[in-house]
Amino acid sequence: MDRGLSDIDVLIREEKRLTAVESYEDAWAEGRAAGIEPDIMADAAIATALGELMRTSGETGALALLERMRERLVAGEFDPELRIH
Repeated sequence: MDRGLSDIDVLIREEKRLTAVESYEDAWAEGRAAGIEPDIMADAAIATALGELMRTSGETGALALLERMRERLVAGEFDPELRIH
């Protein structure tokens, strides 16, 4: 089957996302091992990500990310009881 450019782009984006998740999970584990509370780590991670997104994509990009994350949260995507990897 010949994949179009959009299919390849989707695969590349997913591979990047999985690599980012793995890196973040490693950093999270290090923080927990150092005794840092989850709410402090989450606040720092979100603030850092939003700051970087503001720098690269501006307020519109940051607000769009917040809205997408809100929708995913409301949909239960982050509920540990419902998550499937």
